[in-house]
Amino acid sequence: NLSSYSLIIFSSALKNLIVRNKLNAFYFLMIFTSSGAGYHSESKAKEYKHVCKRACQRAVDRLRAGGLALEAVTAALMELEDSPFTNAGTGSNLNLSGEIECDASIMDGKSLNYGAVGALSGIKNPVLVARRLLSETQKGKLSAGRIPPCFLVGKGAEQWAISHGIPACPTEKMTTSEYQTTQNPLSASDVCLTADLCPVGDILVAGEENNSACLDTVGVVVVDREGNVAAAVSSGGLAMKHPGRVGQAAHYGCGCWAENARDVSLYSTAVSTSGSGEHLIRTMLARECSTAMQAENTHQALLEAMQNKFISSPFLAGEDCVLGGVIVLRCCTCGEAQRSEDIQALLVEFLWSHTTESMCVGYMSAQDSKARTHISRLPPGAVAGQSLAIEGGVCRLGTVSD
Repeated sequence: NLSSYSLIIFSSALKNLIVRNKLNAFYFLMIFTSSGAGYHSESKAKEYKHVCKRACQRAVDRLRAGGLALEAVTAALMELEDSPFTNAGTGSNLNLSGEIECDASIMDGKSLNYGAVGALSGIKNPVLVARRLLSETQKGKLSAGRIPPCFLVGKGAEQWAISHGIPACPTEKMTTSEYQTTQNPLSASDVCLTADLCPVGDILVAGEENNSACLDTVGVVVVDREGNVAAAVSSGGLAMKHPGRVGQAAHYGCGCWAENARDVSLYSTAVSTSGSGEHLIRTMLARECSTAMQAENTHQALLEAMQNKFISSPFLAGEDCVLGGVIVLRCCTCGEAQRSEDIQALLVEFLWSHTTESMCVGYMSAQDSKARTHISRLPPGAVAGQSLAIEGGVCRLGTVSD
């Protein structure tokens, strides 16, 4: 039994089982649509959960067809980017010029390769560009000995994507009814900001539920049948941001992290983050949480990482409202598998934590017929940006050999 903490939530009874089958296929994935600094309204809870379920199913379909972790995170994130309810791809926030500029990154735990795009316009699925950048880095050097890029921004990223066969998509086709593009560029003076509607973190937060304009950053973490992990994240960024601003979703070690177990690491880990981009960049929270997951007690380790490396980080000294959230997946070979040639088993621990008002998560494993979803909220009386919530569970997956 794990200890409880003041203003901390933890659930450990979600899963604890081992599945035996003949297909040599076990995998687990977790998805979040996390309000980067805000609130998931009760009126839209069904929509948030439905988006998570669809993304989980799309990733699992890819895994069941023989795909690996990188393919699964890409498939799930594309589904999330295509949803008008998320602040990623279609439906992304507009910048001050009334344009959509997206950030995305992806990381492969096996090769440790990474691909990312920042302030990208004109592409429906930014994660596809990040994924292609990652793939191209694995092909070796370019002509004249040039090292292939892993991170591109702005117009250069758009041109690179189109030249590599990724179709262009005009902004008007990516703009939803809630954020129709205006003919004239926005300016800070054009927008009336009140306590009920103000831009915070990577979303536009509405204080009143019936006026909610909450659109969410999205992320995915996966472990596949070979035990490889991968992570990805995508965001439309801060509402009314300055053109060219790049958030944590594109930055190395800030938006996502994935790393297979190696000699110095007992556990494979995958992390995705959401929240106030500037806070997450300055603390490199994704990599910090991955490092913390090498400790024996995942709950305590994540608690300390969120508290010491984020809320109370010296890099955020003077900030009285530190907003962010993470999903974390950790896995290793079970003890039974080390003693038996008949059973291959994987112990998967999955957690999520946030200092924002809420976070919507979905998760699914090899034996599930459908995804499970949950909207995690801070406890009553907790102050967003100063308190945190942690939830999660354990899943033991395995196969029996012939």
